[in-house]
Amino acid sequence: QVQLVESGGGLVQPGGSLRLSCEASGIIFDNYFMAWYRQAPGKQRELVAGSTSAGTTNYADSVKGRFTISRDGAKNTVSLQMNSLKPEDTAVYYCNARRLTLSISSTYWGQGTQVTVSS
Repeated sequence: QVQLVESGGGLVQPGGSLRLSCEASGIIFDNYFMAWYRQAPGKQRELVAGSTSAGTTNYADSVKGRFTISRDGAKNTVSLQMNSLKPEDTAVYYCNARRLTLSISSTYWGQGTQVTVSS
């Protein structure tokens, strides 16, 4: 079965840092776009950062310069380094794996990990 397991969430003060990790199993990792999404209470889930196996990345404007996404093909993991955290970064963060071809599409989600930024 396909599994995406996140870790690294927690409580941090404003200005602090956290590193989230997502370990994928049951997929051919390099065939998938990997991304981090987040969802705050009462708000729609939004894309935070994404990465291809070739190293192309994209970020939400709100996190550019503060967050960095990276992936390790040997370990089937994708990470999100979060620096200079702000209270508005508080959300459940979800790991996402997506594959799109001309004929098929597949997407998988992790269970989510809570990030709380508060003094």
